[in-house]
Amino acid sequence: MIECFDPVSREFFAQPVLSLARRLIGSVIVSAPPGEALTAGKIVETEAYRGPDDLTAHSRGGLRTKRTEVMFGHPGHAYVFLLYGSSWAFNIVAGAEGSPHAVLVRAVEPLVGFGTMALRRSRSADHRELTNGPGKLCQALGIDKRHNGADLTSPELFIGFSKKARAVKLRVGRSARINIAYAGSWVSRQWRFYEAGNRYVSAAPRI
Repeated sequence: MIECFDPVSREFFAQPVLSLARRLIGSVIVSAPPGEALTAGKIVETEAYRGPDDLTAHSRGGLRTKRTEVMFGHPGHAYVFLLYGSSWAFNIVAGAEGSPHAVLVRAVEPLVGFGTMALRRSRSADHRELTNGPGKLCQALGIDKRHNGADLTSPELFIGFSKKARAVKLRVGRSARINIAYAGSWVSRQWRFYEAGNRYVSAAPRI
């Protein structure tokens, strides 16, 4: 089943964060840890965070801590952090090394491993809430703190495209990011991207 997906190259991640956030819509997260079931989901919602200027980014003002260090490293690595103290959030480091930019993956559409995801989430396999949020998709795909700093070109956790669906053109919407009311003028930046009409998009607008 894993051979159904074409992994992207390192160069794919080395583009500006807004461009990457847009181009990730329709790509696939493939989680294939040794000895565990394969799961995969199509990315249907992302948000771009462009530190150090972006006041909503963890790297705002050039903040460099043990937690944020991975954001300053090579593109194409995972930045995984604890969200609201209860669930994990999966981000993809973008741009050039030294520029602390990342894309938050907010929602995916399940593609492979429905039964495993359902068990992990205690939801039915066709339930919209299986993967319609950052913490939900991490739980469904088995992503947690172990994956912070993971190379997303590795066979165990990677970003790719479905060989069958790569040529399908998606209708992509754009809006302000969610839950950042504290960030002044940065609140209105149209840095959230989503597949219009997809039922797994986490919050309105969805059309």
